[in-house]
Amino acid sequence: MADLQIILHYLSDLKANNNREWYHAHKKEKMEAMKEFENLVQDLMIIISKDEPNILQFQPKDLIFSLVRDTRFSNDKSPYRPAFRAHISQKGKLPIPVGFFIYIEPDGNSIIGGGLFADMFRDATNMMRNYLIQHAKEFENILSNNRFSAYFQLLGAKLKRPPKGYDPDFPYIEYIKYKNWFVEYHLEDVDLLKGDMFDNLIEMYRAVKPFNDFINKALIDFKMPTR
Repeated sequence: MADLQIILHYLSDLKANNNREWYHAHKKEKMEAMKEFENLVQDLMIIISKDEPNILQFQPKDLIFSLVRDTRFSNDKSPYRPAFRAHISQKGKLPIPVGFFIYIEPDGNSIIGGGLFADMFRDATNMMRNYLIQHAKEFENILSNNRFSAYFQLLGAKLKRPPKGYDPDFPYIEYIKYKNWFVEYHLEDVDLLKGDMFDNLIEMYRAVKPFNDFINKALIDFKMPTR
């Protein structure tokens, strides 16, 4: 079982010393913390693979994002993100198909989530909207399910008015206004250190799975843009 205390301790230190000199001087601590996070991702993959066997084609490191930040277009020039992030999906870290997202950052900033976070793919947004036209009631049932709503509520960028070409009187037009559809559950540091933490993560995975499955059905024909 992963030691979350080691992870939180390293990330807290990185957050307080977010510079290249400290980062490179503490490579050993980074590797120890990353190994614990890889252990956590591996344990999650084993459980998730019972529903999605293709997950096991990846190694945990294949699903984990870099700590290095792209600061080119950001006012925040901190070189590192003091968080460990992973996206457990049938195509790895790619945003589509959607999967189970885990984000660990100290000071109560950790997140468990799922769904379509990226709204830069217009084709994906259109596919989801068109699928909702036919299956909106099913989507509503997923959102209102007690297991799901115990942790999650629908989030995402949303238009003020119905998008062009969609009937404003459609009963579920509020779902159509979204440009992306995702959910998040925030965890305090103390939650990550509880003995039942892993069981709770698995319960959240099972709660969000129908939501992810719905979106992946909508996006089954989506092709990632080529550069």
